[in-house]
Amino acid sequence: MARVLCAFHPCSDSSTTRQIKVFKGVKKLFNTIWHYSRSHPKKILFWAFLLYFIVWFFFDDYGIVKRIRMEVEHRMLLERQKTEQQKIIENELRIRHAKDPDSIEKAARERYNFRKPDETLFIIREK
Repeated sequence: MARVLCAFHPCSDSSTTRQIKVFKGVKKLFNTIWHYSRSHPKKILFWAFLLYFIVWFFFDDYGIVKRIRMEVEHRMLLERQKTEQQKIIENELRIRHAKDPDSIEKAARERYNFRKPDETLFIIREK
């Protein structure tokens, strides 16, 4: 029985010859690399150690990438600490002036919407 090959069939001769050419190219590349590494072992070892050092330097537990992230987080925490310190100072001032009659009246008017008997109260809320 004769075998009929089509140009579009996956088992056609053109695809198998293409696969063989690719395999030969990969084999040739592998042989070239193999012979180079056998003839220059010190260079290969040097580049391997250099690559290892670079990867270690950038991506280790305390590498450059992690260090940059930690530095950014540190700056954010310092900014947050400044704002919290400012809030503490404001609260301390409010506590010191809490016994003044003017501050008691101000708190009553602002927080609890108190008013004097002859006043009209207008509440304006911000969105």
